[in-house]
Formats: sequence, structure tokens, C-alpha cells
Amino acid sequence: MKRLAIFFLLAACAAGPGFAQNASWQPDVTRQQTYTPHRASSTDPKGANADFRVVAPGATLTVLDVDGPGTISHIWFTIADAEPYNLKRIVLRMYWDGEKDPSVETPIGDFFGLGLGYYYNWHSEMLSVGSVKALNCFFPMPFRRHARITITNEGKQPIAAFYYNIDYRTYSHPLPPDTLYFHAEYRQAQPNRGWTDKWTNNQDPLVNDKANLYGEGNYVWMDAKGHGQYVGVTMSVLQNQDFWWGEGDDMFFIDGAKEPSIAGTGSEDYFLGAWDFGGKPFSYPLYGAPVVGKELAGSRSSVYRFHLDSPIPFTKSFKAAIEHGSANDRSDNFYSVTYWYQAEPHSPFPPLPPVEQRLPALQSVGGPGNASPIVGPGPGK
Repeated sequence: MKRLAIFFLLAACAAGPGFAQNASWQPDVTRQQTYTPHRASSTDPKGANADFRVVAPGATLTVLDVDGPGTISHIWFTIADAEPYNLKRIVLRMYWDGEKDPSVETPIGDFFGLGLGYYYNWHSEMLSVGSVKALNCFFPMPFRRHARITITNEGKQPIAAFYYNIDYRTYSHPLPPDTLYFHAEYRQAQPNRGWTDKWTNNQDPLVNDKANLYGEGNYVWMDAKGHGQYVGVTMSVLQNQDFWWGEGDDMFFIDGAKEPSIAGTGSEDYFLGAWDFGGKPFSYPLYGAPVVGKELAGSRSSVYRFHLDSPIPFTKSFKAAIEHGSANDRSDNFYSVTYWYQAEPHSPFPPLPPVEQRLPALQSVGGPGNASPIVGPGPGK
């Protein structure tokens, strides 16, 4: 596979004599590396084969707590947990340089693109889920002074076995001053509230002809302050209504713009598919739809896109959003994690919804395939 350059991390990854000038996020294997490699692992401290940790309900397990300067290069988890929707109940958090508010806060399944709360295999350049239940992340995560990663069991049952290997490097020199930090934020709308339930199909003039020039009512992926660059999103959808969920356009508002700085043509177009994905799943290095459901209420889909070819930079603020249906007429459930790099400090994330509200569930919203009327805000909104 061709190596893909992430230009926003050139300084961090090329620092010191062990990296080639203009290197990608992967080290140049033709040159001698000078960093010191390390691994934080759940290996049995007694040297036997109990290479896992048990995590009680309500408990937090620290899986990494190290000093810098350094860069996390790879994270691998696998979990044995019999509780239903345990991927939604376990929360992953990451903290850089002693910050109070985490730079990463998301249910662990959603971080790895499993926003529906169950396992399916998929692969991309930066995230993948392999056989069987192997969760992998290759986003580079630099830190100057300290890095801490935790997982919290918000379920009602113990995690019987949590396995982890986290590979990281430390350097004998400081990171460049313009090095940016990795961030990932979870959001959900269960459901998105459509502005009407009186439409009959996606081409109904009532919704098809309605304009949305300023993104009012859009589902928001992220809303950040400061400077950095957006690199991608994973999203899962549980349909509450019939027909195609993906008529919504993506919109990006850079540095306080009132109108979209970048606007798209439809959900499947943003995720680099076309024509409702042809009803078939696919998975490529930078984009894909590993789960594609039928166009019926109760169906599930998952999609992703990474902007490693051209991260979207911002200097003051950045909001990424997408319509839920044409001009936000649909009332489906969305669950997403957005990934970006920025300078600290970052704005605190919205609070995570309570664990029971994170579990995917059909909602009574009215409209095609859903007989009950819309009755005010739903859980998690």
C-alpha cells in the first residue's frame, strides 16, 4: 500500500536525525532511527499467560501513563465482555501534557468506527477492526511532557478481559514548537429531529425544494476553537424512517464563516461513494461504508472518510456538520467520532450522554415507516 503523507505532522515526525526530510507519518525505513521504542501492555506481570486486566463496573483502568517527549504510533485493544452493547458502555479517554479535560473522549467502539455497538471487520489507513474483535489505531499522537490513556467501564457487568498493546517512541530532543495534538470527539443525536414528518418520499417537493444555505439544524460533527486541522470522521446511522438516509449535504465552516466554506452534494458523495452506495458495503484506505443497510426503518449503516490527502486547516475556529436528509427533514439516529489535530488548549467537549442513552434504539418520530408522531426532544439530543 502506498504511504500517504500527513503534512500537518511533518515537523513532529521528521524531528531529529532519525527522520528523513519531508517524511510521511511513517518513519523512513531506509534511515537509521534514533528514537527509543516502548510498549505499554497488559502482559502478565508474573510472566505467566494471564495477559489481560479485569475491569469492575464503574472502574477506570489506566493503560498508558508515560513521560515525553514522544509519539504514540499504534494502539491495539481486544475485549472479552459479555454485556450487550459493551462497546458503547466502555469509554476511552486520552490526556496530553497533564490537561484536565481529555483531548479524546468517546465510547471505545465508536472510536474504532463501530458506532452501532457491535463488531464488524473493516479497514482503513488509520483505523481497522480485524478478525476477531481486534481494534487497531495508527493515528500518530505526539506529546511533549506526558501522555495518559484510560478506559472506564460504565457497564453493569465486569469486563472479563481487557487486552492492550500501545506502541510509542520517546525522543532525546524536544518536539518542534508547532507540533499539534491529536483529538477525537463523540457526538450523537438519537434522534435528529426533522422539521416535518409529512413527507412521503425523498423526492417530495415539500422537502426536496427546501433550501438550507446556512446549515441551520444540521447534525454537528465537531465545533472547535483554536488552530489546527480536521482529518476525518466515522459515523453510524440507525434509520427511524424509510427511504435513503443520505440526502444530506456536508458543510464546513472555517474561522467563523456564516455560510459554508466547503459544501457538498450528498452524504454518500462526501464519503466518496455514489448512488446510495449501490446497496453494498465497501472499505478502502481513506473512505468507505463497511455497513450498508436497506432503505427501511430499522436499517443500519456505517461510513467513514479521512482527509489525509488534504487536511482542512483552520486558524480560529472550525465547525463540521452534515444535513440529516434534504434540508434536515429526516429524523434518523446519528452516532459519530470526529478526528483532528490542534494546538492546546482545546474547548471542552459536550458531556457524554448517559450510558443508557448511548445504546442505539429506534425512536418514535413519525414519517414513512414510523407511524407515531414526533413528540419533542429524544434522549441524547
